[in-house]
Amino acid sequence: MTLSTHSGNSVKLSEAGTVTRRLSLAGTAAVLVIAFFVFLLCKWEAVALAANPASTAVAENRKTASVLIVTGIDHPAHNWRQTAPVLAEMLRKDTRLDVRIVEDPHFLDSSALRRYDVVVLHFMDWEQPAPGPKARANLQKCVKDGRGLFVVHFACGAFQDWTEFKNLAGRVWDPKARAHDPRGPFRVNITDMLHPITKGLKSFEIEDELYTCLTGNRPVDMLATARSKVDGKDYPMAFAFGYGKGRVFHSALGHDVKAISNPGAAELFRRGCAWAAGMTPVPQKTKTEQVNRKITK
Repeated sequence: MTLSTHSGNSVKLSEAGTVTRRLSLAGTAAVLVIAFFVFLLCKWEAVALAANPASTAVAENRKTASVLIVTGIDHPAHNWRQTAPVLAEMLRKDTRLDVRIVEDPHFLDSSALRRYDVVVLHFMDWEQPAPGPKARANLQKCVKDGRGLFVVHFACGAFQDWTEFKNLAGRVWDPKARAHDPRGPFRVNITDMLHPITKGLKSFEIEDELYTCLTGNRPVDMLATARSKVDGKDYPMAFAFGYGKGRVFHSALGHDVKAISNPGAAELFRRGCAWAAGMTPVPQKTKTEQVNRKITK
């Protein structure tokens, strides 16, 4: 009987051990399954980010950004000596943007270009040779490596003999197309309400040139369009996209001082420039500013 009782206890202990082992194995399997799905989720997210970095949330939040406006030559109808300083003034209203101007497109040749977080192209090499291979490789590498590019108005017509510029700028001037509507008032319609640049930004009226001459098929995030009064078609006024590790913001607006000073256009330019720099497009208010705002209300 004693032997029988001892044997029964052994059976019970064995069964208990088996149950424990099964529970342990089940727990381990569950952990492995969860870990596997987490791995897949991270991998899918990484692929999505690489495929379209322009449509994602801001990856980093710099406190300041150095911005270089490259100008110095343009079509005779574009007075860059007047517009470049006003463009800089409009951008500086975002105090995070440290803006400088260089009046020589061949500065793009310099290795000093890498000191800047955003390069603003505000020139068109009208009837003069565009900056050469060194400048082109330098600019392309800067953006690919993570810096920002902001293309303004007729800068879309720069580098006419550089095939890659169409990919770098997203859309470029087609000399064979109708250039633009007669300069005058039109409405800029915000088409993407969710993109960081245009989130919360309202459509606005402007007096400018409505460009109808942009060509290109690169996928972009179309941010704003305008309808031509001549042919009734919608044309891109602002768009953004990722290029390598960098970001590109391109706006067809900005023919003259009046257009650049337009509150809606100026706000769009500031946001696009900040976004290209890897910053939140709209400066976040400090706690003191938030308290003061509540008090004034």
